[in-house]
Amino acid sequence: MSRQQIEKVGWDFDHSYIKLPKDFFAQQSPIAVSNPKLILLNEPLLKFLGLNKENLSPEAWSNIFSGNEIPEKAYPVAQAYAGHQFGHFTLLGDGRAVLLGEQISPNGERFDIQFKGSGQTPYSRRGDGRAALGPMLREYIISEAMHALNIPTTRSLAVVATGDSVIRDEELPGAILTRVAKSHIRVGTFQFASTLNDVNKLKILADYTIDRHYPACKEKANPYLAFLKAVIERQALLVSQWMHVGFIHGVMNTDNMSISGETIDYGPCAFMDRYHPETVFSSIDRQGRYAYCNQPPIAQWNLARFAETLLPLIDQDTDKSIQLASQSVNSFSEQFQKTWLQGMRQKIGLFDEEASDVNLINELLVLMQKNKADYTLTFRHLSSDAILEDTIFKDVSFNAWYKKWLHRIQKQTEGEEASRLMMLKHNPAIIPRNYLVEKALSTAVNDQDYRFLNDFIAALQKPYEDLKVYNEPPLDEDTSYQTFCGT
Repeated sequence: MSRQQIEKVGWDFDHSYIKLPKDFFAQQSPIAVSNPKLILLNEPLLKFLGLNKENLSPEAWSNIFSGNEIPEKAYPVAQAYAGHQFGHFTLLGDGRAVLLGEQISPNGERFDIQFKGSGQTPYSRRGDGRAALGPMLREYIISEAMHALNIPTTRSLAVVATGDSVIRDEELPGAILTRVAKSHIRVGTFQFASTLNDVNKLKILADYTIDRHYPACKEKANPYLAFLKAVIERQALLVSQWMHVGFIHGVMNTDNMSISGETIDYGPCAFMDRYHPETVFSSIDRQGRYAYCNQPPIAQWNLARFAETLLPLIDQDTDKSIQLASQSVNSFSEQFQKTWLQGMRQKIGLFDEEASDVNLINELLVLMQKNKADYTLTFRHLSSDAILEDTIFKDVSFNAWYKKWLHRIQKQTEGEEASRLMMLKHNPAIIPRNYLVEKALSTAVNDQDYRFLNDFIAALQKPYEDLKVYNEPPLDEDTSYQTFCGT
């Protein structure tokens, strides 16, 4: 395949990140693989990015998305960052990922194009730099489902099987995911900058990130304080959106919190079936640090670590800087509660606001927990008479709540039907249920049969349609179900 063939697909790379001090990255090309095979290609995303599928064969795309053929204008680097992992600080970096560059889309937006699982880098420590096929398919499934749910997220452009094995607890087929993001700048990137003990380099990183993601902050009297507040606001909204759909990230380390406000790093993540606020799926989260109910306070904790890195920029007076940063971080709870309540009102069909709404919502959640009700379908069924057939309806306490809720929506000027229509728009019928995800991964990885995988991904792009084969809860929920970090 010629350079001309590679370039004519529409690559339009820029490389603003490598204009940062060299501490923040290391030049690193992907390591070649033996027999790349394209498993998934996200054609709508490909087109959105300005790339033309028809100009290359599947084999040529396999070579590109495996890293065996690098576009001429690419400049592959691995990014440096640090992070608190389960509360413990460590220096990190892209140990198995390389950033090809920033694709400029036809509408002028800038997106990182990153290979995940592309071999060792200077930050690999003792890792092999590779990834297994199952976890890469998992990230594709769930990140694209999140996008369809209108939740800010990194995207998945392609998955390529490498033809090489990776050794974990067993021998597994290897793969590379092509990830698309507004950027890969993390809270951990700023933590890494702090370790350099160079305020100028920290300022360069902050100015770059503000220019790229929060340009309005430049016009504020204190741009770095405005930057902190903007990130806090965006994270409060993001986590509230996770909570609305029963999503559990699973590993909210500071290096897994994107400054742009996108969901990033889909390792041991999962969606709840039965509602329980203390639900944990991650095999390594034995203390429940990243349980469903702990996601808001952990986000605030992470943002406090981010605020600490900005202290030298917020004000020259350290005490004043701490005071201003603390006030901002402390505002997270109120901002989260506001966005969470707004979304929960939509989920139960409320157009207007009453002080008693919080109690009405919390009473429902308590009843759902008591009755081991399915989180997704309880809200979905509440929008129609289907709720009358749910097991939860046999609970006398739920019946009392239901009558109170009916009275609440019926007295709104918009009317009951308008409420039910709003609920259908804000309560998905289809989510990446764990048993369906596992079925898709099993048939793809073990049998090289991708039919169910492709059908499932297509269904997840229409989350508000009632497709019975994909919206049913498991017949007998596996309460011991575990997810694992995507290595």
